[in-house]
Amino acid sequence: MGRFRGSPRRVAIQLGAAAAACAISCTAQAQTNLITNGSFAALTLTSGGGAANYSAEFGTSNNGFTPTVQITGWTTAGYNFVFLPNTADTSGATGQYGALHLWGPNGGTGSSTYSNNGFTPTASPTGGNFIGADSAYEVSPISTTVNGLTPNKVVAISFAWAGAQQSGFSRATTEKWTVALTDGTATTTHTTQVISVVNHGFSGWLQSTFYFLPTSTSETLSFLATGTPSGVPPFALLANVSAVTVPEPTGLALMLSGLIGLVGAARFYRRGPARTVRR
Repeated sequence: MGRFRGSPRRVAIQLGAAAAACAISCTAQAQTNLITNGSFAALTLTSGGGAANYSAEFGTSNNGFTPTVQITGWTTAGYNFVFLPNTADTSGATGQYGALHLWGPNGGTGSSTYSNNGFTPTASPTGGNFIGADSAYEVSPISTTVNGLTPNKVVAISFAWAGAQQSGFSRATTEKWTVALTDGTATTTHTTQVISVVNHGFSGWLQSTFYFLPTSTSETLSFLATGTPSGVPPFALLANVSAVTVPEPTGLALMLSGLIGLVGAARFYRRGPARTVRR
């Protein structure tokens, strides 16, 4: 085991960080994911409630438009989309203003959406569905109810995210996510780092974890995308959401070291080990 150096406070933080790393790996394997449909795989039609199998704007009525698709267990009233694998930079997603695409290489060099920016063919890190949120237009939280929480026991909220841009527009953008957990009275929020995306670019996928201390057995978890500038749509992507209760003594170590709310982020690469991104 590595040696910890510095003041008692610094050593406590180092120990807490080590415990956090263990919590991320251990809880993912041993604990139950409390999120319903965190992969966004279950989609239903707004009309009739049957299964949906296409990329589209989702949620409740927004700006007078009622989306045709819902993500089971999730709600929003913003300009937010769910993308199936291999569609974001090819067929796109249907919405209130027609089909929407992201810049990427998979439509081919002759495509109006083409950008050799490294956007992976299957999109999300696990190859499944992901959310794309316009982070500067008609923004609205994307929310779900988390049941099975244990009051005053640390819960780890983990998710994959990235920055991209709507095709047909040009300019560098920034993106971030604000994550909130509320019992209806008190709300705790934490925000990811701000990432910068080059013109027609893609940031690559990041993996982040925040730690919360719930006060109820059932609370609302929400993700709010914000970005700049408006009018050249910055898009924040979201995938693979999970919530697991951190077992003791790791949860206690996190509280004692003051690391509740710590975010860990690592960039996914198709080759080589993940690299830690420090704020």
